[in-house]
Amino acid sequence: MPARTMGKGINRTLGKWKKRRKIKYLVLCNCALLAVFLVLLGTAFLSGKFSQQTQGQKEEAVSQSAQHIPQPLDFGEAGSAAPDQGIAQPEQEDSGSLNSEDVIQGAGQPEHAGSDSLNPEDAVQGAAQPEKDGSYSPEGSGSQQAASDQGNSEVLLQKKIQDKINSMTLEEKVSQLFIITPEALTGCSSVTQAGEATKNAISQYPVGGLIFFGGNIQSQQQVTEMLGRQQEYSQARIGLPLFLSVDEEGGQVTRLASAPGIQVETFPDIAELGATQDVNQAYQLGDALGEYLSAMGFNLDFAPVADVLTNPSNTVVKRRSYGSSPQLVSEMVRNNLEGLQNHQVFGCIKHFPGHGATVGDTHEGYAYTDKSWEELKSSDLIPFQDSIAWGVEFVMAGHISLPQITGDGTPASLSPYAIGDLLRGELGYEGIVLTDALNMKAVTSQYTSSQAAVAAIQAGNDMILMPEDFPSAYQGILDAVKSGVITQERLEESLRRILERKFSGTFDDAINR
Repeated sequence: MPARTMGKGINRTLGKWKKRRKIKYLVLCNCALLAVFLVLLGTAFLSGKFSQQTQGQKEEAVSQSAQHIPQPLDFGEAGSAAPDQGIAQPEQEDSGSLNSEDVIQGAGQPEHAGSDSLNPEDAVQGAAQPEKDGSYSPEGSGSQQAASDQGNSEVLLQKKIQDKINSMTLEEKVSQLFIITPEALTGCSSVTQAGEATKNAISQYPVGGLIFFGGNIQSQQQVTEMLGRQQEYSQARIGLPLFLSVDEEGGQVTRLASAPGIQVETFPDIAELGATQDVNQAYQLGDALGEYLSAMGFNLDFAPVADVLTNPSNTVVKRRSYGSSPQLVSEMVRNNLEGLQNHQVFGCIKHFPGHGATVGDTHEGYAYTDKSWEELKSSDLIPFQDSIAWGVEFVMAGHISLPQITGDGTPASLSPYAIGDLLRGELGYEGIVLTDALNMKAVTSQYTSSQAAVAAIQAGNDMILMPEDFPSAYQGILDAVKSGVITQERLEESLRRILERKFSGTFDDAINR
């Protein structure tokens, strides 16, 4: 065979062999890849199955463990929240009994209603705590959620308040600053029921509140129906409840207990209760007052008197003060407030900066104290300071002149320095400040109704009580806002405080009754 022919044959043979080898190589590679894929797939399948088994074991372990975790005890509902006299207070069910360090040594303890709670030592250490839905969460998450909910509630409350302010006319805003008698509202000589005259008057002047006296009181049913209708008219007119108020201190000053048609528990003078040094009696007084006030529809009591009787010759609050010891007066006042709060009645301490040291009677004319601010802080102001720290919501400013402090005879109720710098500034009070009745001679002898009302708001008061001439006082503030003498910001600052109390939810049952 020729060499060339042989070479071609060899080349063809080698080419076929190389092609077959290449095919075998590709087949082997594909087989190897397929094998790897099958191995990975099998591993993933086995891993998933094992994970499911492990998870099931964990869930079974948690379920078994949960069976050994103590469940929270159901103590039922504690007492209902209480009103705060002049102040919206923390709910009574959370307050429990008084700390012995907070009460005068040897004084009786008030029997407060309170809810028990689990002792931390009774819980499994480190165990997850049950949530309301029965699930478990890490320790502390419940309190974090509560704090978050509280923050959200505050945001919603402020939005609700701002939306309401934005929707109100100037006339409606100004009206909310007043607490007046139903006679001043309607123009009637005597009011014992709420009919068309009341409805029409509230339509024109949707005031912040009403105050009642003996002439308005005939029977419990009559009072309940009258107050209920007044609330209905206010809600229908402006979507806001009224502060329905009364001076019901107990003892000497009682508009309801002294009315022939009202059958309620009566109490001796406040001075007699103070002489016992038993704080439980002050608590029982507040509790009794709050019970019958709330039952008739009242939600604001201008009590207790927080004045310390440091001037023995003072006759204005001699029978109405708990005594001459600032610490005793402070404890009695606080317990009285807690009693009122039990029945969702706001309390209001009075008469800032203290009527017990004064010379003269503000009902009749000029009254003053020569004490310095430091002297007042060491005595007369202690009940006010302690009540503010406790959370009192209402403080009444008295028409007491402070020449050693303000440098003139301006009543504290109309003094920007007394209200703004001292009560708001130094004492840090953020609640509602309202004047004592502006129809008292300490005011009317120096100011017209319009002047007094404008001065009261400029001084820092949020609400005006009983101006001598309501239409004139109302018009005076309205004109002052329109002219810029009182700014919109100042007006809405007070309105915001008022709405915070009316919208807080703490006293919904009492206010929206």
